[in-house]
Amino acid sequence: MSQLSYKPESCEELPFSDLHCHSCYSDGELTPEQLLKGASEAGVSVFAITDHDTVAGIGELRAAAGSVANAVQVVSGIELTSQWGRNMVHIVGLGFDETAPALGDYLKKLDKLRLVRAELISEKLCKRNIPDLLPRVLELAGDGQIGRPHFAVAMVEAGVVNNEAQAFNRYLGAGKIGDVKADWPTMERAIDIIHQAGGVAVLAHPTKYNMTFTKVRLLVDCFSEQGGDAIEISYPGIESGHLLQLDKLASKHKMMVSAGSDFHKRQFHWTGIGKYPRYSSNNPHVLSKLLQH
Repeated sequence: MSQLSYKPESCEELPFSDLHCHSCYSDGELTPEQLLKGASEAGVSVFAITDHDTVAGIGELRAAAGSVANAVQVVSGIELTSQWGRNMVHIVGLGFDETAPALGDYLKKLDKLRLVRAELISEKLCKRNIPDLLPRVLELAGDGQIGRPHFAVAMVEAGVVNNEAQAFNRYLGAGKIGDVKADWPTMERAIDIIHQAGGVAVLAHPTKYNMTFTKVRLLVDCFSEQGGDAIEISYPGIESGHLLQLDKLASKHKMMVSAGSDFHKRQFHWTGIGKYPRYSSNNPHVLSKLLQH
């Protein structure tokens, strides 16, 4: 795990953190260095970028750690795409060894899955008389992961839609022609690969999977049974009642809690680096484990 200097004795003494954020290496806008600068300016003391299915930006983030005005401790992070039944769910990994061979092999398989899905999305869009966007999508993704947000940007550039939200509403969102499913690894496998790399597995934004809260409870139950370590209970858009319910579920399963901004782009005004609902919890925070090492 990451070597951090803090060793708090209680949750109240934990430093301010943002443990869910995206860079240009997945579907974010900013470079890791720009994100770190933003975290420093926001008063964040412990920070992780959790790009989708890639660790490509972590080295750059670490290299920039000494260049910001206010010191920010860096934790390795990732957001793994996985499958739970018919639902795609995201598992955040924190404090792991990004050079672990098993993780590297796992991510190579996800690279191939994402490329195949991108090709299928492009083919389906072409059938709607939309120009072949794949070359531009690959260019936009660069060394990072290919995702539907890259198609949304390409569609705006090509004049197919007016903005990225419209691209999802018309073509890329759930149930639309560009909503191509992939055979993602199971949630249990994602948890296991994070553990193999020495990290902590966190169930990301449980209320964002378009399911009832009754089903969210089942998801958390299964996540716990499969070895999950923590629940992300605070993030932009969560209702206060759901936050409290997630905190109770963490207590029920003796799991830790986590929080993060899920920041992607500055144009998304619903979030910003270090911005998520403040909360009080009697459950241990993931930092209480990460900062022990």
